[in-house]
Amino acid sequence: MSTTATEVPTLRTNLATYPVTKALKDGRVSSDLLRLDFCGPTPAHNGFKAMVRESAFDAGELAIVTYLQAKAYGKPYVMLPATVSGRFQHHCAGFNIDFGHLDPKDIEGRKVGVRSYAQTTGLWIRGVLRHEYGVDLDKVTWMTAIDGHLAEYTDPANCVRLPKGASIPDMVLSGELDAALLGEDMPKDPRVRTLVPDAHNAAKAWYARAGFVPINHVFVVHQDLTKKHPALVRELYRMIAQSREQTEGGVPAVFPPMGLQANRKGLQTAIDWALDQKIIPRRLSVDELFDDVTGSLG
Repeated sequence: MSTTATEVPTLRTNLATYPVTKALKDGRVSSDLLRLDFCGPTPAHNGFKAMVRESAFDAGELAIVTYLQAKAYGKPYVMLPATVSGRFQHHCAGFNIDFGHLDPKDIEGRKVGVRSYAQTTGLWIRGVLRHEYGVDLDKVTWMTAIDGHLAEYTDPANCVRLPKGASIPDMVLSGELDAALLGEDMPKDPRVRTLVPDAHNAAKAWYARAGFVPINHVFVVHQDLTKKHPALVRELYRMIAQSREQTEGGVPAVFPPMGLQANRKGLQTAIDWALDQKIIPRRLSVDELFDDVTGSLG
C-alpha cells in the first residue's frame, strides 16, 4: 500500500474483469477513502504465484484452492466473504470418442491431463467424479503441465509432469491422453464428449442436492491491511458489493452469494475435498479463513 500526506491510500490490486467486478474495474464504483491500482497481469491468475510467494499485491483475487493452501502454509492473506467467480464444473472433464467411450470409472488406470493438480477446476470435477461416480482418484495418473502456486506444496505421487510445452488439448485430440480436466481450454471439437454423462442436467441435479455453486475465485487482502486499516477493508467490501449490484443484467443465476454464512457449505466442501485429494496438509475450519474484520462483513 502506498500513500502520501495529501493522497488517499492506493492498494496494489490483482483483479480480472468479471461481470460482478466490471463496475469496480471501470471506475463506476469508487471511494473517497482508497484507490485501487489494478496493476496485476492479464490473465489475473498469472499473478497468483507472485501474490502467495512474494506478497506482490495488497488485495485482489485468488483461486479458492490457492487460498486454502496459502492459509495452510501461513501466508499473510485474509479472505473477504466475496466470490468473484464461480460455476458448475461437471462439464470440465472430457475425452475423445474416437478412441472409445469412457464412463467416469473408466479413467482408473489411465492418464488424465490437468494444467495443475492443485487447480480449482480440477478440485471440483475430481470431487464430483469421486463422490458422485465412485472414481478412485488414486488409481488415475494425473498428467500435469505446471507446478502449483505454493512453493511448499508437492503434488501427490500419482502425478506425472508432461514435457515442457506440451498441449493438453492437443494430446486429448491425438489420443496421447485418455481424458482431461479443462475449463475454457477444452477443445471445441465434436469428437470431445463430457466424461460426466449429460453434464448440464447432472450439474442441475447436483445443485438441487448440494445447495451451492462451486467457488472459483475469492477476494483476499493482505493481513497488514486488516490489522492496521480495518476501515479500508470494510470500504473495500462495500465497493465489491456495490459493483456486484451494478452487474449488467444482474448477478448470474448460477453464482455464489456474498457473506460468510451463505458460503459456509461451499467453503467446507472445498476444504474437505482439498484434504481428501492431498492438496492441503491439514484440515482447516471455515472460520479460520477469515479474521475478526473480514468475518464480520456482510
